[in-house]
Amino acid sequence: MGKTGRIHSIETLGGADGPGLRMVIFMQGCPLRCIYCHNPDTWDRNGGREFTAGALVQKAMRYRTYFGREGGVTLSGGEPLMQPLFAAELFKQLKKAGINTALDTAGTTPSEEVAEVLANTDTVLLDIKMPDQERYDQYIGGSLSTTMNFLQAASAAGCRIWIRHVVIPGINDKKDDIGSLCSLIHDSGVAVERMELLPYHRMGIEKYKLLGLSYRLADVQELEEGRLAELLKYCSKELPETAPGY
Repeated sequence: MGKTGRIHSIETLGGADGPGLRMVIFMQGCPLRCIYCHNPDTWDRNGGREFTAGALVQKAMRYRTYFGREGGVTLSGGEPLMQPLFAAELFKQLKKAGINTALDTAGTTPSEEVAEVLANTDTVLLDIKMPDQERYDQYIGGSLSTTMNFLQAASAAGCRIWIRHVVIPGINDKKDDIGSLCSLIHDSGVAVERMELLPYHRMGIEKYKLLGLSYRLADVQELEEGRLAELLKYCSKELPETAPGY
């Protein structure tokens, strides 16, 4: 049967989590407590259902014709690197089957097994949560330096790099905030293919109510589309070598 992983849910064909059409596997467990998290039901690493890597590969094969040249499987979460041995085995089997792999991660879970995951990762979608450690401490938890070290490791492994960053009104939505983020990426010396600024949304509020959890951004409205476009345009000037994306 092989080692099992704990899976929260599976999206069979999504177009927003990496190149092309992709099957997205959301894994259980996350060490962070992002103030804007819309999936608090993924925090518990003992939740979800157990799957073998082989079972997930078989499922992915059903959709292979839809993937085309760019699509494939994205491993997301939660934080998939909380289950690094399973992630490494899954990606190894997917690559053997000729299926493209993408890892959607915050890069904040250092372990010796991370290199084994990256060895079979085509694209890394790295979520840099905040532009400084002070705001990591206040709104996220975890370590910005660990994330930036992971960025270096992903680059050294030869992965394509996409950066993701959620923009929240009143917290990190100023041009200076985006400028600081762009400086972080530029100073890393890592070639980044795409930069995605994602608008804060309120879709997770009901989950917090169902779980009996307090939602700290209850009074914050969603980011306006025009403001996001303005920040993305500014980001494109700061990092002209990257492709823009929402």
